Amino acid sequence: MILSERQSHWQNVYLKKGEQEVSWTQADPQPSLGLIEKFARDRNSAIVDVGGGASRLVDALLAHGFAAITVLDVSDAALQSVKARLGENGASVRWIAADATDWQPPEAFDIWHDRAAFHFLVDEKERAAYIARLNAGVKPGGHAVVATFAPDGPEKCSGLPVQRYSPESLSKAIGSAFELVEHQAHRHVTPWGAVQSFQFSVLRRR
Repeated sequence: MILSERQSHWQNVYLKKGEQEVSWTQADPQPSLGLIEKFARDRNSAIVDVGGGASRLVDALLAHGFAAITVLDVSDAALQSVKARLGENGASVRWIAADATDWQPPEAFDIWHDRAAFHFLVDEKERAAYIARLNAGVKPGGHAVVATFAPDGPEKCSGLPVQRYSPESLSKAIGSAFELVEHQAHRHVTPWGAVQSFQFSVLRRR
């Protein structure tokens, strides 16, 4: 999928569908929050949520005292909806409307979080572009928390094909600059009761 098509697709999703109409909605953003709390150095750790969309992870991070949060998504409509939801509580958050394969990280982060963005990159060149930014965007010793559909998870999401991963195949895809240090399976229940199989991997920047 070319960049302009991806931008148009996700912009339309967030303009036309409410929170309870998309499969990835979580009232409680676990296990993302727990993994970030485990691997963040402290509450001043620089965190970027890549493909954050309208996720409530940023709400939870703010509520738990994290002070250096960046949210990136290709859909400006998604970011605007979160900003409206948070109001003044979101004033400290840095919001970036950009594609994860086509931006320059403004800094190297302690924690790079991605729940279900990387698995949409089914083209090898797009994956390489994402990984180049991942390599630039995580400090040595920092961590990437990356969640994808597991091998027994859905083959499509939001009408788009996905690349499913095990922790081992994800680690291989991301490359030797990162070491797989933890992983866990997760069964996500959509707002309409369907169960989706995810894997969450934590990779440390060498």
